[in-house]
Formats: sequence, structure tokens, C-alpha cells
Amino acid sequence: MKIVATVALLQLYFSATVSGYGSAETTLTAAPGDIALLPCYTDGTVTPNVTTWIKNGREVITGGGVKPSTAPSGQRLTVLHDGSLNIRLVVPGDEGSYLCNSTLPGDFTFHARVQLQVTSGPEGLSASIGPATALSNGTLIAYKGSTVTFNCSGTAYPSVQLSWAFSGASFSNDSLVSTSGSFLKFRMEDIQPSAQGVYSCRAQNTLTHQTLNKSTELLVYYVPDRHPECMWAPAQDPSQFQFNCTWSGAYPTPTLRWGEDEGEQGARWKGRVYATEETDSLALTLNRSMLSDGQTLRCMVQHLALTPGKEKSCSFTLKPPYPEGEPLVTAQEDTSITLICTEAVSIPPANTTWRKGLQQEDIIPGSKYVLSEEGPVLKLTILNISKDDEGVYFCRSENPLAVRELEVYLTVRTSSAYTGAIIGIFIAALIVGSAAIVAKTVYSSRHRICLGGGFGQVEEDRGDVLSLVESDDEQIFQDTVPRLPPITNGRHTTLVQIHRIPSSDHEDAETAETSPEQQEETVQTEEPADLVTF
Repeated sequence: MKIVATVALLQLYFSATVSGYGSAETTLTAAPGDIALLPCYTDGTVTPNVTTWIKNGREVITGGGVKPSTAPSGQRLTVLHDGSLNIRLVVPGDEGSYLCNSTLPGDFTFHARVQLQVTSGPEGLSASIGPATALSNGTLIAYKGSTVTFNCSGTAYPSVQLSWAFSGASFSNDSLVSTSGSFLKFRMEDIQPSAQGVYSCRAQNTLTHQTLNKSTELLVYYVPDRHPECMWAPAQDPSQFQFNCTWSGAYPTPTLRWGEDEGEQGARWKGRVYATEETDSLALTLNRSMLSDGQTLRCMVQHLALTPGKEKSCSFTLKPPYPEGEPLVTAQEDTSITLICTEAVSIPPANTTWRKGLQQEDIIPGSKYVLSEEGPVLKLTILNISKDDEGVYFCRSENPLAVRELEVYLTVRTSSAYTGAIIGIFIAALIVGSAAIVAKTVYSSRHRICLGGGFGQVEEDRGDVLSLVESDDEQIFQDTVPRLPPITNGRHTTLVQIHRIPSSDHEDAETAETSPEQQEETVQTEEPADLVTF
């Protein structure tokens, strides 16, 4: 239990005359349950004969002198021998203005005033920040972009002042917001990393200025929107290959994990884990013998700021190289040619180079060779070609899975070889043209050749004669057949008139002895034709 005594802030005045009046006023504060000591005459050399205490115009106790007196009501009030008023177990009702009236020896009187103020608190201080996740050490976690509410409450008598204070790495503020009530609430929308720091809920008694604090550290977690970046690079050991995973811009440091997919992937990842570490850059080195075509390697991120269903990862499926291009190339001497090789399917991307000869000698760019690369296309330009450049060239692509080569054979032709080829082509064309002319001529005169005129009479201009025989006497009817004028198709038309010669009376008797050849000729002759076209 505390005892509250006054230290005279105002000098006490008193009068030493018989009817004099001296006065002074002192202010005291006490908390409920404390002991308050209200002074009256503080000279110390003279003991008052009697002292009367009046509160708010009403006498509350009289006593003093050699034997102190006590109040009858619970004995909480006591007048000490020097006239001071002792109040035990102060309650808020004890607050008020007290007047001390002391009678000194020699009928001297002394008057003094004391203002007693009963105060309490601040107490019952409470602070909450949310929504937030609490760590084991009491630190709270909020996530970037969320809305956070800050609550502060406390009491004090006669009144309390509440406020929120902030202390961060970039700035501090002793009073973000304040109120004179017993409850304080404010919201921070779209919270950013700059809001990370220590937040203090403060309660202050407006009378005593006594202050009570409650501090909480708030961390703001955040992650980048992008996925991690998967890269690859050759290791120092040629038999190994290195894969790198980087995901910067997250707070705190994320946990990266390298693994290999196994089977069909569902809601939960299934596979083999190769490496796990709390870092923003994780390297994985694998032996080439552990890599295969179609194998999927994946880098996954673990972070508290990543909600379920929004996991971040990067992956790639390994594929061997497959260079493509023209396998046979021909060039003329003293010209230039460009060999083209395209490799666009390998993962990781293959290292593609041009090499010459069966020994696969490296091609060094210079006045003879020009190497150029356009994305997946690698070009080799050979300048001022000669016979020495003829041969095989290799487009070599290599990645961790395999080495693939495209073989290109270059043939170099001299200018004389091209001249012979041109002459040969001319002669062949001449022969083919001559044959076509002869064939066309024969075809257009085929009717004359078939009638027995032969090739010698193809162009001869004469009349056509037709001989028909129908009798045993082989009498020949012969006459010149007039030629009709040509028609639209360019051919000649001949009019043939066939006249039957009367036979003898014994024709029927000899018919049976006629040879088969004669019977056939007779049958053919008996079929008249009015118009024959050649």
C-alpha cells in the first residue's frame, strides 16, 4: 500500500497575530486504495492544540494535539498530532477540497487548503491487429495488399487518452490516430511493405499523464507475381550439368525445391525431390547419366504468402537435339555458298557448331568462313569456293542428353564442266526436235504411205487410180478418178465408182472351184462404196 504525502509546492503563509489568518493551497493525487496524507501546519516547532478539517464546506473530523483523534466511521480518517489528515484506503468519494483550521499555543490560528484528486489507471490496456497470423514469438504477419484493422482499448480515472504509434525502418509516427474515449479503432487498406514495423497502443491518464503502452511487431509478407525462372548451364565437370532456379523479390526468403515429376500430376505434386533450401536461388547439379529423353525437372516455391491453388513453379521436359538442313549442296567454283543448319527442338538448347572434314575440324571465322546465327538457325558462308572446299561438313548439336550431327556434302563444279553440260543439253534438244518433226510428217501422210506409194511419193501430185477385178477373164476396169477439192481438215477426198462386169453363164458351175483367196476378194469387191476418204 502506498502513502501519498505532499511536498509543499506553494509556500504556506500564516499570521502570528491573535486573530490573524494565514492560508495556503496544495494539490494531492491518490489512487483508490492508497493512503493520503493531507498536511496542515508544517512548521514543526509548534504542535497545534486542535485541528479541524472541513471538506467542501462540511466538517469531517476534529482532533490533534498530544493525542490524535480518529473519525468514528470505519476509522479511515485520522488527525495526527501536527494537524495533518491521514486517509486510509482512499476511494473516489474522498476526492474534493479540504480546509485545515489549526489553533496554536498563544491563541494563534492557522488555515490551509488541500485539493485531493483521486485518479486511477490507465489500466486494462488491450490491443489487437488483424487479420494476421501469429508466430511463436508473438510477432504478427500480414500480407501485402490486404486490409488490416487495429484495435486499442483501456481505462483511466478520471479520463483516458488512447493513441496508436508506429516505429518503422523508414519512418516513425508517435500518433497515427488518437481519441479521448476508451476504445480506438482504425483500418489500413492495401497494406504495403513500408507499413512493416512496431505498432504501440498507448493509454494515458489525462490528469496524471501516466502512460501505459502495449507494442506488437507487424511483418508484411509479399511475393512477386511471376513464376520462378529455370535456367541451365554446363558444369565444370563435363560429365555433369547444372540447373538453376531463381525467384527474387519475395519476403521473407522463400524455400525452393528441385524435383522430378513422376506419373500423372494431380492436385498434389508427385515426384522425386533432389534438393530443398531456403534461398532465392537454388542450383542443382546432375550427372548426365541421370538424364533421359522426356524427363521433366521442376522447381517449386514454398512461401507463406502463396495461397493454396496459386503455387509457383517452373519446369522443362528434356529433349535431345535434332539438326536439320540440306544434305547435298552443289556450288560453282569462284562463287560463295551458305550452308544452313536449324536446331530448334532440344531442351536444354543444344550448342550447335559447324565442323569440316571427317576429322571434324573446328571452323574458324575469317576471310574464308563467315558464321552467323539467327535464333535456332546457324549459317556457314564459304567465300571464293575452290576445289579444296569440296567435301563433307558437319552441323554438330550437343546438349546434356545426346550429340546429333547433320552431314552436308558440298560438291564444287568448275566452269568447263558447266560448258560441256550446256552443249550436251543442246544436242539432246536438237535430236528430240528432229524426231518430233519427222514423226509429225509421217503421221500427216500416213494414208499415202499405206496405199503403197512409199516415202518417195509422199509429195508427188498425181491422180489416184483404183483397179478392181471381178471375173475369170481378169478384165480390168480402169479409169482415172477425178480429185475432189480439199475440205476443211486439209486432206484430199477421192470419189470412187465401182461398176459390176456381167459374168458368163457357167459362173455358177465354177464358183465351187474358186480358191478361198478369190472368194475373199470377190466378197470384198461386191461391197460397193460411194465415197472413200484418205
